[in-house]
Amino acid sequence: MRLLIGLFLLAGAVWADETITALGKTFSVMKASDWKASAEQLDLVVKDEPGVPRRPKQFAMLQEGPFSKVTMELEVKRNGKSLLLVFAYQDAAHYNYAHISVDDPAKQNVHNGVFHVFGGERVRISSLEGGPGLLPTNEWTPVKLVWDGKTGEVRVWANGKTTEALHAVDLSLKHGRVGVGSFNETGSFRNLKVNGVAVK
Repeated sequence: MRLLIGLFLLAGAVWADETITALGKTFSVMKASDWKASAEQLDLVVKDEPGVPRRPKQFAMLQEGPFSKVTMELEVKRNGKSLLLVFAYQDAAHYNYAHISVDDPAKQNVHNGVFHVFGGERVRISSLEGGPGLLPTNEWTPVKLVWDGKTGEVRVWANGKTTEALHAVDLSLKHGRVGVGSFNETGSFRNLKVNGVAVK
């Protein structure tokens, strides 16, 4: 049993076996051909089918870090209804993410919120109140994520606005890497700035 658990954790830790360079940074990805990378922009161009357990897996994870505290600022442009900001990422089965969407979370509870993945399916850890969604258009939108692993608190803004749907506290993951991506949709990212306290 211990051997099986060990193999599972190892598999989760090494999922990202390819790298891409974009926005002046290096990212780990599952499949480089799913992305279009340049110095000015990073585009996710291929949708990934949801698997079991149901949780997102199509990320570009910044190779810098891991961080115990981080602020991530960038501009995003959705092609579908939503995009993701990943934080506290430790492996493919242990991470948190903010799902920024056009949807009101009170009407679609798996959209526009903060979610936690800890070995199984994603679980919402933020309020369902505070709609509507903060990504109402498919134009370039400035977003900001601030997370502190010591307090567990994370908050996300889009166009300078935030809601309780994009605010949460999780004390189970105290450090990790950050990244961008989507859950079975595509989109674009640019002007990424990351400032944090790196774990040595």
